[in-house]
Amino acid sequence: MTTITLQIPDALEKEHDETVRLIAAKLYEAGKLSLSQAAEMCGMKKWDFAEILVNFGVNYLDPSVQSDLDNA
Repeated sequence: MTTITLQIPDALEKEHDETVRLIAAKLYEAGKLSLSQAAEMCGMKKWDFAEILVNFGVNYLDPSVQSDLDNA
């Protein structure tokens, strides 16, 4: 895994874990990371990470599966 240094406002220093989770969730949502990769980025198991996606308004189901559920 590659390390990236990101400069953030001092006010977010205490929110490190939450910031990493947000970035991972959005990368997952954009299709840039798999669920496993996003979870690994956060140091979590994938099923634990899937549960926190709800906090960021991200659906962990494949969009085609979600579409089928919505149309059922």
